[in-house]
Amino acid sequence: MKHQLELRHLKYFLAVAETLHYRKAAEKLFISQPGLSRQIKQMEDDLGIVLFERHNRKVELTHAGTYLKTEISRNLKEMNHILNHAKLLHHGIDGNLKLGYVGSAIQLLIPNLLLHFKKEYPTIVFDLKEMDNKKQIDALLSKDIDVGFVRLERVPKKLKSFSVLKENFCLVLPKDHVINVDNFKNLGQLKHESFIMFDSSYSPSYYEKVMQIFDDSGFIPTVSHKTIHASSIYRLVENNLGISIVPKSLQMGYDMNVKFIELKNIKQQTVLSVVWNEENRNPFLDSFLKIINTVFD
Repeated sequence: MKHQLELRHLKYFLAVAETLHYRKAAEKLFISQPGLSRQIKQMEDDLGIVLFERHNRKVELTHAGTYLKTEISRNLKEMNHILNHAKLLHHGIDGNLKLGYVGSAIQLLIPNLLLHFKKEYPTIVFDLKEMDNKKQIDALLSKDIDVGFVRLERVPKKLKSFSVLKENFCLVLPKDHVINVDNFKNLGQLKHESFIMFDSSYSPSYYEKVMQIFDDSGFIPTVSHKTIHASSIYRLVENNLGISIVPKSLQMGYDMNVKFIELKNIKQQTVLSVVWNEENRNPFLDSFLKIINTVFD
């Protein structure tokens, strides 16, 4: 090679590969467009391959360029994880785990797990982020998080999962609603009410399971609002804008003017699962999964 290939060349290449536009890539990198073009040409000359096809202002990746984009993206992410881990070790921290979770998991389940894990590994740092199910799956596949807590029936092949909590659903009503635990018989009593639902984007399979509850109750609900946040649901319910159905664990952690009626006599239950990427190389992932198995055995 005439020149030494450097990390910056890989970053320059990825910027162009992602935007397929030299000017936009140059702006993103805070360098001049001619300078970026020279760096890419140098990289092609050094490697002896063509990375981009350029014609009529249009930029396209070659087959070789497409392959390099995938592999360099993956390996740079791994390198970033390695460098970040080295920084943690420098500061006396053994490592970190990035967790994604749906809102109901943070009420009791995750705090309980972290307490158990911290007893054995006190110098581990946890990064916690509330995310809907789809975002967690995407983040697990890209290895932006190490573990997810989701409400899904199935996950992509690259991911592994097991259930950690099976629970009943609960009705959510305004506190002054005429229906209460004593006079509630079945959901049909509320068929003329408006319902506030978790958006189907939160989890299509979860949404379908809730709709099965209505099917078994013999009516199609009037859905007045959809959201992905439990706090939004409760705020709407307490203002008499509708009623809702949520997992039982979402009773905890909120102080709002609503009441809950557990739906004990229906066949549907909701399952919370832990999910991880089997290709994830975080050295503490296996230990964390063992703790989960111990706590929920």
